[in-house]
Amino acid sequence: MANAFLFFLLLIFSSNIIFENIHACNQSEHSSLLFLSLTLSSPQLNWTSADCCNWEGITCNRDGWVTHLQLPSKGLKLKGGIFHTSSLANLTHLTHLNLSHNSLSGSLDQTEFFLSLNYLEILDLSYNLLLGVLPSSLSSIHIRIVDLSSNRLHGAVPSSFFQQAWNLTSFNVSNNTFSGPIPSSICRPSSSLRHLDFSFNNFNGSISSGLGKCSKLQVFRAGHNYLSGSLPEDMFNSTTLEEISLPLNSFYGSMSDGIANLANLTTLDLSYNQLSSVLPLHLGKLSKLKYILLDFNYLEGSLPLSLMNCTNLVELRMGSNNLGGDISMLNFSKLSQLSKLDLRKNNFFGILPRSIYSCKFLKAIRVSYNNLEVQIQPEILSLKSLSFLSLGWNKGLTNVKGAMKILMGCKRLLLLSLASGFLGEEMPNDVEMADFNGFQNLRLLDLSSCNLSGIIPSWLSKLKKLQVLDLNHNRITGSIPSWLGTLPRLQMLIMHFNQLSGEFPKELCTLPMLVSGRTAAHDQVGLNSYGLPTFFSPNANAKPLQYNYIFYNQFIYLGHNCLSGNIPIEIGQLQLLQRLDLSANNFSGNIPDQISNLKYIEILDLSMNYLSGEIPASFTSLNFLSSLNVSYNNLGGPIPSSTQLQSFNASAFEGNLKLCGAPLPNKCRTTTRADAPDMSTQDVDTKEHQIPWSYVSVALGFITGFCGVCGPLVLMTKWRYAYYHFLDNVQDKFHVMIAKRMASMKRRFV
Repeated sequence: MANAFLFFLLLIFSSNIIFENIHACNQSEHSSLLFLSLTLSSPQLNWTSADCCNWEGITCNRDGWVTHLQLPSKGLKLKGGIFHTSSLANLTHLTHLNLSHNSLSGSLDQTEFFLSLNYLEILDLSYNLLLGVLPSSLSSIHIRIVDLSSNRLHGAVPSSFFQQAWNLTSFNVSNNTFSGPIPSSICRPSSSLRHLDFSFNNFNGSISSGLGKCSKLQVFRAGHNYLSGSLPEDMFNSTTLEEISLPLNSFYGSMSDGIANLANLTTLDLSYNQLSSVLPLHLGKLSKLKYILLDFNYLEGSLPLSLMNCTNLVELRMGSNNLGGDISMLNFSKLSQLSKLDLRKNNFFGILPRSIYSCKFLKAIRVSYNNLEVQIQPEILSLKSLSFLSLGWNKGLTNVKGAMKILMGCKRLLLLSLASGFLGEEMPNDVEMADFNGFQNLRLLDLSSCNLSGIIPSWLSKLKKLQVLDLNHNRITGSIPSWLGTLPRLQMLIMHFNQLSGEFPKELCTLPMLVSGRTAAHDQVGLNSYGLPTFFSPNANAKPLQYNYIFYNQFIYLGHNCLSGNIPIEIGQLQLLQRLDLSANNFSGNIPDQISNLKYIEILDLSMNYLSGEIPASFTSLNFLSSLNVSYNNLGGPIPSSTQLQSFNASAFEGNLKLCGAPLPNKCRTTTRADAPDMSTQDVDTKEHQIPWSYVSVALGFITGFCGVCGPLVLMTKWRYAYYHFLDNVQDKFHVMIAKRMASMKRRFV
């Protein structure tokens, strides 16, 4: 019995020795891994035990060879920025290498790294800082997944790279700087490729035929490149395709009717290209489609009625094309899953169909810039998830008070744009909105170009989450209310081209989001994006700005009003302000030196006022300033010497006859203190060039009176749009013309 017990113990002891020997780390690989750990600067890996098979992220096979090295998201960095691939090249039995989401830098040009890993199946070095070009080929015939995305790799992707990769199923090199054509020989008849991602690079040229050979391909992405040409016809032979994503390229021509062959397609994203012609008639056969993104092309014709058979549609985006037709012919009741509808800037006409309200999951509706007959109906309240509503620049939008009363019930509304509606009506006042309790989640309110009269009502002060208030191109009178400065999240105030009067309120200089930006910063996550790309045009000639991420835009536009007094010195508190437009008002006094505290200011327009004194020398410290306009004031003295200020066009300073120095042609006089002339006996020629502002004021008064008397009469005609744009242009041009004419006259006004 005792001998049997001893034999049992000996057996257990021997099996443990055998087990330990099986998993004992190979000594050469132990040394290679140790060398790799020594090249890492931080954090230190806990690789201290004798057996490397027990180290974090390491897995060995039964023979003690390292097969898995997986250390994703460990914050790994390299000493000296050199990626020592030679240490990894010694791990010849490696099948899985995952060092993704770290800060590894250096070059991948060392080809021995790829050539020695003959058993590699998964290579994931994504989200690092790696440089260099790809080698000519992958040596492993076992490779299944290659992910090199989000690095700094460059050069071409050679076709030979895939020569032996018979088992490759996924290849991702997105978000690098690769260039040249997309390889044409990736696919073979027996190819196992399912996922190809070339997006966010510098690839150019056309996509050669060959994708049709990828008989198992499910995802093809190559968006955000410089690809051109027509869409490859054989792409529509890959009947297993579930996603085609090619946005932001230069593809042109039409979409083939062969797209109807892709019965498994769920995502079609060809937005921001140059596609033309009509939509495929049988597009509606793709019953599995969830996302159709064809906005920003040149597509023509009407939406095929068959599109309403795509009952799984979640997003339908056709904005900024040349599409048209009677929209009332479309029956949206079948699209029960529809979440986003974008038909912006097309030529659709007819009545907006009420069947839209049967799409109970709708979050975003944008049909602006069409010829639709639009009215706010009570049925819109059935859309409980509605957060984005843009109906402006259509026809028939009336009764602003009734519309606001209805829309108050849309509790989740974040963006409301009704621009160019309610023409000639009055802004709903506080009495009419006495029971106001809505828009508590509203971030953006756009009532621009509506020709609304009245004053800024105080019910707007209840919108505590408002980030953007756009009331430009109206006839709003009265002063700017001080309570605007108390709105905790307001950071874009757009009220140019109105009839506002009074002073610039000092309270406006305490807007929390422009002073520090800390207020409500926690509320930005997930709320910056409104779900659809959103645009803002500072003026009719400016390129639209995309501002769906409001948190990164801080504007105040108050130009072309009747504001007067001094620009308050408190304006320097708005340290995060990026754009300030106070042009074409009646501001006087000096330009506050405190404006130089606006360290992020990019655009500053103080033109066409009555400002005097010198341009503050501290303006030379405004390092982000890309546009400055102080023309047509009473400024004098030298323009502060700064490479940045001198880089602006002379027109930014013209109309100030006492200003001198570059970029103006007139040089400043150099005088000593003893030689300095008395101000009362200044050069007669200078006085002769002074602008007679009293005459200019009379002329502008005439224009304003003309607007007030004749404006309402003209509004009754079908030319009311052209009238207001004409008056804006005439008033601006007349102001400039008078100033220039008076400046050029050689007559002394007494």
